[in-house]
Amino acid sequence: MNSTPALLNRILLALLGLVLLAVGLLLVLLAAVPATGPWWHAWASGAWDGVNQAFNSTRFPGQQESWLWIAAALALLVLMGLMVAWIAQQGKGRANVLAAEYDPGDVPGDVRIGGGVAEQALKQALEGRPDLAGSTVTTYDVNGSPALKVRLLPRQGVAPHLLAAEVSGLLDALDAVVGKEIPVLVHIGAGARTRFSRAERVR
Repeated sequence: MNSTPALLNRILLALLGLVLLAVGLLLVLLAAVPATGPWWHAWASGAWDGVNQAFNSTRFPGQQESWLWIAAALALLVLMGLMVAWIAQQGKGRANVLAAEYDPGDVPGDVRIGGGVAEQALKQALEGRPDLAGSTVTTYDVNGSPALKVRLLPRQGVAPHLLAAEVSGLLDALDAVVGKEIPVLVHIGAGARTRFSRAERVR
């Protein structure tokens, strides 16, 4: 529901994982396979000579410095800007206001209900249920309108449709309290907590 670039995050994580995997494999080969050492020394020496030749051939006239240093500095600045922009996109879409209406009464003004009201109310209603291993409630801004995302982790053996029906009753009560119908996404998932946790039993 938020605008976090999930696809870009996965691509970057995949690329980082491949780079780390390649470095790890190279280190393992250098430590375990003796024949890899001479190849690595020859390749590294050739690569270093190529870099030195590139810097020597791109010097300013009459100077010892190469313009490649300027290009590298500009590339690093661009990379830093892209990283700042990428970090700024993480977690966007969260909203603080659940409902806002104009009241033209004796004292005209805006009436606002914070998203934390609904989040805390639903969390309190869902807390301590023996059929849930965990739950989260978050308010998002979807196309300019507030909406709720309710994520539930049912325990093993719990019927999802029955759980969804009970949560729908809580959401109907919330709509009655707020005074308007709030769009809600109910996500019923599964995870390690649902597989390894046990429901409490009353004796």
